[in-house]
Amino acid sequence: MNDTFSLFSSFLLPCGVSLPNRLVKAAMEENLSNENLEPDFALWNLYEAWAKGGVGTIITGNVMVDHRSMTGPGGVVLEVGSKLEGFKTWTTKAKSGGGKIIMQINHPGRQILAKLGGNVWAPSAISVDIGNLSKLLGKPKAMEEGEILETIQRFGMTAKLAEEAGFDGVQIHAAHGYLISQFLSPLVNQRTDRWGGSLENRSRFLTEVINAVRKNVSSRFIVSVKINSSDFQKGGFQFEDALQVIKSIQSLGVDFIEMSGGNYEAPAMQGVSRDGSTLAREAYFLEFAREVTKVVSVPIMVTGGISRKEIASSVLESGVSLVGIATALALNPNLPNEWKADQISNPRLPIPKWKSKTLAGLATMAMVRYQLQRLSRNQNPKTNVQPWFRLLVDQIRLSSLTNRYRRWMEKRNVS
Repeated sequence: MNDTFSLFSSFLLPCGVSLPNRLVKAAMEENLSNENLEPDFALWNLYEAWAKGGVGTIITGNVMVDHRSMTGPGGVVLEVGSKLEGFKTWTTKAKSGGGKIIMQINHPGRQILAKLGGNVWAPSAISVDIGNLSKLLGKPKAMEEGEILETIQRFGMTAKLAEEAGFDGVQIHAAHGYLISQFLSPLVNQRTDRWGGSLENRSRFLTEVINAVRKNVSSRFIVSVKINSSDFQKGGFQFEDALQVIKSIQSLGVDFIEMSGGNYEAPAMQGVSRDGSTLAREAYFLEFAREVTKVVSVPIMVTGGISRKEIASSVLESGVSLVGIATALALNPNLPNEWKADQISNPRLPIPKWKSKTLAGLATMAMVRYQLQRLSRNQNPKTNVQPWFRLLVDQIRLSSLTNRYRRWMEKRNVS
């Protein structure tokens, strides 16, 4: 197989939209919004760098469907009443290289920092267990029927506004332990109504979100779903569950499904599991994606640690349609262009080998966010960093952003 031709060949989605190549910038949480939770210069610069780097499709960091429920401070919100000017500039910058831009839309559910406040909603009132650090997260409230229906409609409205702002599509985030993933998990979802119990009931929330999104957008608007291959917890959402869910949603107008895995309790998306399974250093979720492609018709994308051209090519050779790249594009936004020119580039971040997997995960996220911040200021990435120092600086920055968000909320509530 000619790997250059394959990686850089176009790909036609079920909705009729053609992606320029098979390389997709996967979502990373940036925490780079302005004080009104809108995109401005920082995000515009960052996405222009990726657009110039040659990646065919860009998926944004998660955008919230509800300002009362944030994955973290400095996040972007798109809901009724949001001003679209900044979003329109965002899409213009992100598409300046001829590629497509997809907005990842999300609700964190119970994975909300206690200091942030807001609505900590979940299918059931079961808190996140990350050991001694559990108190950092808010205490969840089991959602009532009306709150479930409202949230579903919020996903649909955010997708509608994204299309108005010039985005080519949305990705519904149903992975990593956020709200939709919580509904899918038998560990977190212990409801006895139509939203819990059987896998069919637990997947109802996701199904209704997809239907609400499709109802609110045009036929050529891309709709993707990001789902866990497993949450890597004993008794949790397993590969067999993921396979059944994918089979059930592939006929609902979904254009591609991204396979990932893990959550705050078992951050498999960073190569760490909790149930004793071992994850490869690159293409963590490829074995799951390979099995899925054998039995479903919807295009599959795999993300997780991919940083080398030969690994990216092997993903396509396995039958997977799209290659998701995240951290490697934070370290080198020009990576696709270099691969196309047969240049070798594989920058790496230090790996914190700490006893606490949660702290190690936070440090890794801090180091990645530091690269995104540098790119947003038109600076080159810097991989020679100390994990503990970047974690400390990141926590100070996030604390400041948390205070900014709380002031914004107070002002909003008063007015």
